[in-house]
Amino acid sequence: MSKRLMLVAGASLSALIASPGLAWAQVDMVDEVVVTAQDRTGLLEKDPSDSVFGLDKALIETPRSASFASDVTLERYGIESIDDLTAISPGTYTASFYGVAGALNIRGTLAENYFRGFKRIENRGTYSTPIANAAQIEIVRGPPTPIYGAGKVGGMLNFVPKSGRTEGAYISEISGQADFTVGSYNRKEASGQISIPLNFGGLEGGLNLYGQAENSDSFYRAISPRREMLQASVDLELGGGWRTAFGGMAFHSDGDVQTPGWNRLTQDLIDNQTYITGRDTTLVDANGDGKLTPNEVGFYPYASALYLAYYGFPQSDANHTLDVGVGTTKLDPRTVYISDADFSNSWTRTGYFDLIRDFDNGSALKFQLFYDELKNKRFVSYGYPAMFDSQVGEARVTYDFDYDVGLVTSKSFVGASYRAFDGRRMESFNSGLIALDRRDIAFGATANDIIDDPFSPETYGLQWENDNSSTWSQAGVFVTSDIFIGERLNLILGGRYDHYEVEAEDTGLVSYQPPGKFEDSQGKGTYSASLTYQFDFGLMPYITYAETAALEMSQAGDIAPSLIQQDAWLSDSDLAEAGVKFQLLSGSLVGSVAGYRQNRTQLTGGPNPTVRGTRAKGVEVEVRYLATDNLSFTFAGNTQRTTVKGPDASFSYIPYYVTGVDPVNAFGGTYVVWEFSSLPGRGGDYAYTLIPRTVLSLYGSYTSDEYDWGQVGGVFGATRVSETAQTVENPITYPEYTTANLSLFYARGPFHASLNVDNVFDELFFTPAADSYANLAAIPGKGREWRVTLKRSF
Repeated sequence: MSKRLMLVAGASLSALIASPGLAWAQVDMVDEVVVTAQDRTGLLEKDPSDSVFGLDKALIETPRSASFASDVTLERYGIESIDDLTAISPGTYTASFYGVAGALNIRGTLAENYFRGFKRIENRGTYSTPIANAAQIEIVRGPPTPIYGAGKVGGMLNFVPKSGRTEGAYISEISGQADFTVGSYNRKEASGQISIPLNFGGLEGGLNLYGQAENSDSFYRAISPRREMLQASVDLELGGGWRTAFGGMAFHSDGDVQTPGWNRLTQDLIDNQTYITGRDTTLVDANGDGKLTPNEVGFYPYASALYLAYYGFPQSDANHTLDVGVGTTKLDPRTVYISDADFSNSWTRTGYFDLIRDFDNGSALKFQLFYDELKNKRFVSYGYPAMFDSQVGEARVTYDFDYDVGLVTSKSFVGASYRAFDGRRMESFNSGLIALDRRDIAFGATANDIIDDPFSPETYGLQWENDNSSTWSQAGVFVTSDIFIGERLNLILGGRYDHYEVEAEDTGLVSYQPPGKFEDSQGKGTYSASLTYQFDFGLMPYITYAETAALEMSQAGDIAPSLIQQDAWLSDSDLAEAGVKFQLLSGSLVGSVAGYRQNRTQLTGGPNPTVRGTRAKGVEVEVRYLATDNLSFTFAGNTQRTTVKGPDASFSYIPYYVTGVDPVNAFGGTYVVWEFSSLPGRGGDYAYTLIPRTVLSLYGSYTSDEYDWGQVGGVFGATRVSETAQTVENPITYPEYTTANLSLFYARGPFHASLNVDNVFDELFFTPAADSYANLAAIPGKGREWRVTLKRSF
């Protein structure tokens, strides 16, 4: 742990524990915890969760680093996207995936998204993952429970929607609310929710229905997100021990346009916002259609193995050289890489069905179905079009039971699942037309820096260079046991075995994939083991170890034929973790300290996807403290180091200064290396510097008592992020920064008004880009933003 993190964490804990008027109390973690202060910000769990091991067990008693955010916490802290979860969950800082908050980075690598315990289709920045109408969001740092399927050890986010059951009971009366939000940059959003008891024909249950619509501009000029979501859930008691739950979510996004942010990076640009201007006029839009088609660049049909457009590492030519308007200017953080031609349309449909039989002996039999669908069309005008069409379905049967023998008591489940995927990923970026630095973003987009796309094909138009159709299936059996030996010692054992079948064929024009259809099958096991000891005075030290296997999937959830050919489509990962959790001061002070070491892979982009190994280690601290009935605090901090295991064979775009070419003679085009390990100082292992070493978040919340005139409250806090950097040798660095957020509310009767101000002090900061362009672009963080929400409950 860094000295700074140790100092902050220690000071925070010491100050909390030494608070006047509070005394240490013995707390039995097995029994119910009595909290003396009122939890008015939703920081403590109301019900046990099954997210970590698949068994109903409070996260604070679970031997794994995990966090949750209740609906109250999300509202009071002003959390609107998964990127905001850094405020309450350590280890979740996320590098920019082109400005779209699709997936969390957890412990240095991309995590997976789940919906009610079922894995969703990959989303690395296709659309902003919706979290509205969540009853709870759970962040697990480590592998998923065996019941959820095989997955990598990096972590997962589980979205739990509101349902027809509230705190274990069905909805008893009609209730609902209507919200309207306005804010900076023409923010306009409306939402509504209604909960209805369902009592008919001897059935008891509840319905929750939610809808949301947004039509706004954004901090970044010319990016205007428009989103609509409809969510429904039904829970019914059927009698005879049977109950059911079913529902789903439909989501549409139009305007979640990807942007690399700022191009033409120099250290002077990051430090002083001094941008090098200029345009290359060598290439001309000859037919006047507002973009460059392949024949106008200078070749057609496509070259099979040569980049003829802008490449030529390390030399330069007229196509690389800026020849008009060369100079410098100050760049506004709101100005990013965008054009009128850029678009992104996403549609997702998610559904679920549960049928559960509860037996008198406490056991239960569950039948569950899940379906997720993703359709996306998008274009980024530097030359990246894509179209995804993917569906996944899963069936799962589980039997939960208890078993006691003398001093040994246990809760266990066994089950089986089958998951099937069918998807098609169409992309174009292999022909050498991409030149990220070509556009002068201070001047704006022009016809000779907008690359053609396949959505409107001309005679010499760009076509789909990758067209991968992929199917795969995963049939598995699983078991987990939560075993208590006496009243203190707890052992959790879990595992599963899966048989995989994969198939893929890429028929794109320039796919760089092996021709023909590739198939393979393989069986693989995964397991985890955790041991804990629960002390009377509220401490729970634990150790855990896990080994897992997972598919190497691309952005649409598909598998590349080259990975099947190379037998690289299924990867192993492992985790070792030790920590201590605590419930002190009559349960009003809870938290954890955890240290981990993990090995896992991540799939890189580019013409030929590569499986890259990573090794990470770190320490995480989380504290939640109800100081009084009115005042509470949270602290989330981590320090980590992620290392890429060499040699790194991934394709990568590289900055001009690595080639030794002057920027004016380089920005008109681009330079690449087919293997990152060929660069100076990158032949072996290297630090993954796109993720900060240390992130610290400290927040305080105040909620008044209720008076005749109403109730008021607020949350104020800040997040400190250490510096990041490009991954090449002698990189451009992005300075450390601190952002502060403020939330205020006033409530009286059925009326509620709130004000949120993000980045209160308008701090300028930068987040590195991801994937193949990580060394070419960075996105400036959003400046100060505000929003006001008015809510009417009934």
